[in-house]
Amino acid sequence: MSSSVTAHPSEHRGSTDQQGFGLTTAIALIMGSIIGVGIFNLPTSLASYGPITLVSMGLTTVGALALALLFAALSRRMPADGGPYAYSRSAFGNPLGFANAWSYWITAWAGNAAIAVGWVLYVEEFVNTGHNRFYSVLLVLVGLWLPAFVNLSGIRNIGAVQVVTTVLKFVALAFMATVGLFFISTANYTPWNVSGESAVSAIGGGMAIALFSYLGVEVAAVAAGRVHDPDRNIPRSTILGTLATAVVYMLSLIAVFGILPTSTLANSTAPFSDAVNEMFGGSWAGNVMSVVVIISGIGALNGWTMICAEMPKAAANDGLFPEQFGRISPRNVPAFGIVVSTTLASIAMIINYLGSNGSTVFTTLVLMTGITAAIPYGFSALAQLKWRFADHQAMETPRFVRDVVVAAVSLVFSVLFIWYSRYTGESFWIYWGPFLLAGGALVLGYPVYRMQHGKMTEPEPVPDYR
Repeated sequence: MSSSVTAHPSEHRGSTDQQGFGLTTAIALIMGSIIGVGIFNLPTSLASYGPITLVSMGLTTVGALALALLFAALSRRMPADGGPYAYSRSAFGNPLGFANAWSYWITAWAGNAAIAVGWVLYVEEFVNTGHNRFYSVLLVLVGLWLPAFVNLSGIRNIGAVQVVTTVLKFVALAFMATVGLFFISTANYTPWNVSGESAVSAIGGGMAIALFSYLGVEVAAVAAGRVHDPDRNIPRSTILGTLATAVVYMLSLIAVFGILPTSTLANSTAPFSDAVNEMFGGSWAGNVMSVVVIISGIGALNGWTMICAEMPKAAANDGLFPEQFGRISPRNVPAFGIVVSTTLASIAMIINYLGSNGSTVFTTLVLMTGITAAIPYGFSALAQLKWRFADHQAMETPRFVRDVVVAAVSLVFSVLFIWYSRYTGESFWIYWGPFLLAGGALVLGYPVYRMQHGKMTEPEPVPDYR
């Protein structure tokens, strides 16, 4: 593999090992990373606003599909390891490339912390039902480190776990998105807005929370070096995986909000399980749903643990991250990045648990990762706009209007996701907690940037538009 993430497609084809991902596994990686436990905990997080957040989810879905189209177009031009990092670096140079790499890396390991916290809320349907904080933390640590060990064991095991868990979680959502619609009571959609805020503010706040459920539309682009025929399979897997996810997301949320009143959802730790219990009575159906969500969470953590290490590996190959992140173990995985990222996720989770309950910790981490994800998303959109206008000035290029509109929509949504990432209705520190945590984590990157400044290689020329 070339030391630069901006290598041409042919270079990546030659470097993709025989255990790389084909189209099916790439789709599973996309869907498995998007569908974690975020969607299964989302109704509780959105309940402070009410059913009006179904509009939020609809708009977030539009933004997610725009981002999917954006990354599909960018990956056709530059199927490079690192995805959003590679695009921002090639378009705007090493300083902004580092800032985006650091921000995306925060998204990956802090997002893992959030997934693990949400995962435990379903595990505690069976054990630690009293939600003892000490045991909750121990369970989260199990959720973080079990997928880390799977990743350390090699790429073949990562792919196998991803396919199996993705099938199970998609079946669970598809069930709620179809059967659940027959159990809706329209009375549960009122009151429509319970936040006490304006409709615009409530919808915007809901969008910031809902974004977490769509994080992952870019993961095939980030792991381009692991995908066979990347310039063909990355765009296809990105669009197909995101579309399939969007359909079951919207329908299943409509069902859950229609099955349970907002007041019940607000106090639920396992809203999908509670909804299934309401549908069939008793607790057996909810227990089945909880088991599926637990398996789903392991799959999401498995995929995101890989991404936690793949993006820093790409940055290390360019000299932007310490060289340890670029070292490959005998199992052909970046073991240092896996261990460091999982350790940071563990620390972030423990710090958040010190003063809050599981649901509050989950929402705070969700909003934090929304901020740090929206930054590289926005710069990827700016990179596309820069390149497409330059292309258009040099020659007439196909799909110009489509690509510009998609990039502009992606940029607008990225800004909105940051703007609304406040934990409304809470005390000052919790209200601004997502920004304080994100800001602190971003500042910690400055010493690393200074340390690596003299080791950074220059970005290679951007490939011609195809």
